[in-house]
Amino acid sequence: MNDTRALAAQALADIALRGVSLREALDRRAPKLHDPRDRALLTALLSDGARWWLRFDAALDRLLDKSLRRKEPEVHALLVVGLVQLEVLQLQDYAAVAATVEAARALNRPRLAGLVNAVLRRWQRERTTLLADLDAQPHTRYAIPPWLVQAITTDWPTQADAVFADSDREPPLMLRANRRRTSRDALIEQLRAAGYTADAHSWLADGIVLPHSSDVTRMPGFAQGLFAVQDGAAQVSADLVDVHDGQRVLDACAAPGGKACHLLERADIALTAVEFDGTRAARIRQNFERLGLQAELCIGDAADPAAWWDGKPFDRILIDAPCSATGVLRRRPDVRLHRRASDIEALVAQQQRMLAALWPLLAPGGRLVYVTCSLLRAENEAVIASFLAGRDDAHVVPVSLPVGQTAAVGWQILPGDGDLDGMYYAVLERR
Repeated sequence: MNDTRALAAQALADIALRGVSLREALDRRAPKLHDPRDRALLTALLSDGARWWLRFDAALDRLLDKSLRRKEPEVHALLVVGLVQLEVLQLQDYAAVAATVEAARALNRPRLAGLVNAVLRRWQRERTTLLADLDAQPHTRYAIPPWLVQAITTDWPTQADAVFADSDREPPLMLRANRRRTSRDALIEQLRAAGYTADAHSWLADGIVLPHSSDVTRMPGFAQGLFAVQDGAAQVSADLVDVHDGQRVLDACAAPGGKACHLLERADIALTAVEFDGTRAARIRQNFERLGLQAELCIGDAADPAAWWDGKPFDRILIDAPCSATGVLRRRPDVRLHRRASDIEALVAQQQRMLAALWPLLAPGGRLVYVTCSLLRAENEAVIASFLAGRDDAHVVPVSLPVGQTAAVGWQILPGDGDLDGMYYAVLERR
């Protein structure tokens, strides 16, 4: 089957109803489409379908007499795909409805094609009333689960609405120039010559900003390893780690390798990258190879150093801790469908265990940088405060960035600050 909307419905059902990641669902379906325009449409339908699922899923409860989620999950997802075309992508009404109805037949559900048509036509007739109804509640207005609406409102009461709105906006495409192989200015010139709108980031030394997402594998310089895709908030980590030639550096929880690569591009260091998941570790290796970088890659639990550590202390340790990813909803829209409130306690315990296990590996005078892409204080300053309690061998290094705000300990960027992802940083030095 090569019907784009039918493939999108199958993939979206996997993402929203079966817990499959957006990346995995896209990788599974995209190879079936040969036209780049069809692949681009599939990507848009899945990204916006995941981003707005909670809004349009609630709309279908108002449009259907009986739910299709369990008996016909692909058709239910197809209806969301139809609403995404009408409301988000704003495709021509007639064409969007007709193509979505045809997709029901491509899914071998011809008997439901009439229902698909009727539901989408009813949406068009009752659109104003239905939108007002959906906008009345924050979780359906912003398509963010109720537990997360409450958590963000509690932690960031005055900024919550802005956080929700920015989490729903399309992020810019941000690149990191590989200074081992090119200069940022030279890469920008190369991209502009190929017709891309590319500008240097205003304060990140290696950052390049493009206004819209694109197939980076088709960009000049990708195959040659001249750049990597990395949001500016993640690029900050290399500045805070502050590596110098000759240092031993540990990147714990290193997949997919963006921060490890950035550190290797910055200085001649001996870097150890640790990753628990073998499949994700393979992606780190691929990034090393494409960018022309070398490091020791260990598959293991960062919180169990006895299994992989050689006993020599590190001058720098980066802990990009497993977290709720609530700061990157705009870039990873499927997180809002998969994360649960019950996950936070286990994540905090894992973060605390990792800090306690890795701190003894840090050389005296060395620096540990703790990073999460979370907005939740429980995973950020509360974890660091708990670690510091009763400890006299750790010094907190003040962090000040052009965007974001100081936290009780460390620094927090909220989504949209400087058009960056949400991220938290704490820098500790060992006395």
